[in-house]
Amino acid sequence: MRKLPSLMFLFFHGIFLAFLPFTYSNLTLDYYKQTCPQFPQIMQQVITDKQLDFPTTAAGVLRLFFHDCMVDGCDASNLITSTAFHKAERDADINLSLPGDAFDVISRAKTALELQCPGVVSCSDILAMATRNLVVMVGGPYFNVLLGRKDSLVSDPSRVAENLATPSLPLSKIISLFGLKGFSVKEMVALVGAHTIGFSHCKEFANRIFNFSESSQYDPALNPEYANRLRKLCANYTEMTEMSAYNDVMTPGKFDNMYYRNLKNGLALLQSDQAMAVDKRTKPYVDWYAANQTAFFQDFAGALEKVSVYNVKTGREGEVRQRCHEFNNYKGPSGRRSHI
Repeated sequence: MRKLPSLMFLFFHGIFLAFLPFTYSNLTLDYYKQTCPQFPQIMQQVITDKQLDFPTTAAGVLRLFFHDCMVDGCDASNLITSTAFHKAERDADINLSLPGDAFDVISRAKTALELQCPGVVSCSDILAMATRNLVVMVGGPYFNVLLGRKDSLVSDPSRVAENLATPSLPLSKIISLFGLKGFSVKEMVALVGAHTIGFSHCKEFANRIFNFSESSQYDPALNPEYANRLRKLCANYTEMTEMSAYNDVMTPGKFDNMYYRNLKNGLALLQSDQAMAVDKRTKPYVDWYAANQTAFFQDFAGALEKVSVYNVKTGREGEVRQRCHEFNNYKGPSGRRSHI
């Protein structure tokens, strides 16, 4: 049984809430206590069933949540499906690799909640709660999820590339990208620890294992045995585009600090991860988290809780979608309300 939060935690959490902008202060932990009291139980049942059937769901949802929040806030804008008339965030280049299981579990939860509490629970709250529950389910830290978000009225793919880091982006630019959103270097390093679960497609690290330089086929920073295994795995990645490798080769399905220990041993899959392990601005945090899982869990939980309230929409700034993949005012080709 999980212990009740300590008085010190409650004290600092109260300070956290007190300094949130007014919009965020409209969020509460028990937002659905009266309008949808079954919300926690329904969410837990849906995500448990999905994770047991498809163990990569947790990593997929965590990535989906992060991609949503970092692009103009946590508002479920990347759940919208493109139409013949409008391309949505979901089809921006960097989002094309977001896994179908992540979208599916959110859709399942929304369907179950609509049967019990129609028109009440937002898709953005579903995504936030699913993320926390799944992180805990695979061994990660618990953190509070404030509720009361509204879903976006816009999904603009042109906003995606400038707000999300890619594995090839120089570390200075990644630090700057996080900094512009109010996140410190320490918080950035903690958040990237999400790579302790999940996988990356070969195309995202192919430049490290094929034709790296005139003197080496692969990045010398890689463990040689690891590099050769990746080269075999991804040999036909241009034809088999779905080929991928675990971000954490040692404990890929467990949320732990092994990811940071891997960085120190030549087992960093992505170039941006490798850069963190050696750069003087980030290396102290990598070393600290590699040695202290408790510290990593505490900092990751705090940073992700901060992400979860980034630029949220409340009140008339958004809506509670009836279906997470489309806006409430969407009409099909016939001009009638879609029932897809």
